[in-house]
Amino acid sequence: MRAETLLAELDRLRKDVPKDPTDLEYLTLHHVFCFLSYKMTEFRAYVEEENRKGSFREADAE
Repeated sequence: MRAETLLAELDRLRKDVPKDPTDLEYLTLHHVFCFLSYKMTEFRAYVEEENRKGSFREADAE
């Protein structure tokens, strides 16, 4: 699994939700996406560590 793959899926989910600044779901998806985009180095390190732990084994098998 790659951090970019997860970020792309998060962006897809974010775009599926109507853009409504009063909606908690939209706000959550939008700000998590923005934060992770700005912190890609740290997010990549996190995903690499989770890969070593086997956290994505089931998703990678598909």
